[in-house]
Amino acid sequence: MDKWNMTKVLFDESQNYLASGVSSNLRLAMKPFPIYIREAHGAKLFDVDGNEYIDYIMAYGPQILGHSHPNIVNAICSQVKQAQTYGAQHVGEIELAKRIKKYVPCVDLVSYASTGSEAVQVALRLSRAFTGRQKFVRFEGHYHGWMDNIFTAFGNSNKEGSTNKGSIIPGTKGQNLKALEDTILLPWNNVEALEKTLVEHQDEIAAVITEPIMCNSGCILPLPGYMEKLRELTSKYGIVLIFDEVITGFRLGLGGAQEYTGITPDLVTMGKALAGGLPLSAVGGKKEIMELISRSEVYHMGTMNGNPLCTASAIASIDYLSDEKNNAYTQMNKLVDILVTEINNLSEQYNLPLLINRAGPVFHTMFTDETEITHFSQFQQRDSKAFERLAEIFLEEGLAVRPSGLWYLSTAHTEQDIYASLEIIDKSFQRFKNS
Repeated sequence: MDKWNMTKVLFDESQNYLASGVSSNLRLAMKPFPIYIREAHGAKLFDVDGNEYIDYIMAYGPQILGHSHPNIVNAICSQVKQAQTYGAQHVGEIELAKRIKKYVPCVDLVSYASTGSEAVQVALRLSRAFTGRQKFVRFEGHYHGWMDNIFTAFGNSNKEGSTNKGSIIPGTKGQNLKALEDTILLPWNNVEALEKTLVEHQDEIAAVITEPIMCNSGCILPLPGYMEKLRELTSKYGIVLIFDEVITGFRLGLGGAQEYTGITPDLVTMGKALAGGLPLSAVGGKKEIMELISRSEVYHMGTMNGNPLCTASAIASIDYLSDEKNNAYTQMNKLVDILVTEINNLSEQYNLPLLINRAGPVFHTMFTDETEITHFSQFQQRDSKAFERLAEIFLEEGLAVRPSGLWYLSTAHTEQDIYASLEIIDKSFQRFKNS
């Protein structure tokens, strides 16, 4: 692999020191092997071998302003001269919380963490304390982090909403099986299963947690009326509704999926695009729930919570996105319009069964004979191996796309990047078709 000589050397060396050679199992999906990046600017990645890529992975979502955006760089550099972390309060925490409260509909109060996985655990803990109940509903194909009580295998739908722990398959070996005893797993976009479960177990269920748009698995949108019914039922039975907006928060718009769907939950978790590339997450929601932390009835701890470097980056990112002169969301959506339309045209030209699901500046490409994908069970039937092969060709030609088929745009992508990408996609489709 002449194209990746140094990358191959580094990956071989890394396996002597890092388990699997990478810092997250997710990165192992990149083929022919995980590439090593030297630097990144705007919408471009540059690897250690001197190869350049137009990037649609965007660090798996956080880089909404692109790489090394000057506003982010300046904010971090300014803060790092003052201190890196305090173990005490600072003004940045307040300033960021003001912005989150201003733009995210459900938020009265905010609490910080470092990762989306942590934020989800805080939200679940708050829900249990607030309701005095233990169980919670989650949906198949949604991802809420890798902690034992929430991480379930894909493809084990529990259509009847049974609380039998044996019906839920853990997401990994080594998982504490007892941790899943309070988890009820349901198929998403299925009103009947949802209503049946909430009626039968209303006195046991503390929360329903959901990706409001199923970005991790196919960018599947809620069916008409589904989210409205979910909000109605949870309110009726005193169940806390949690939106996991780790992906959609500040990516679909300043108000995230709440603005996009018009549905307001009780609690929200956010991460990724929140901090423009630094590790920061947040839980926000109704005052009467969040005040359980204020009164120390619910403990939430973490050395790095509200880290000043992270809050400085988040403030810079949100301020850029909210500045009307930047027209950030309109521009990203305009470019996705072009990209998606032309990918569809090229797939028709090459007679490839490619389907695209889209939510604002996020979209998912998949090989399937279905004309639409509205349920996770359909998504599971896609030809994932075929797209993994296409993603490998993309990478060889200079386009970085997740092998799962999920694409992220940033404010740094330009029309020139889009048309350069389409040239690569055209060439890659031809190679794929002839392989």
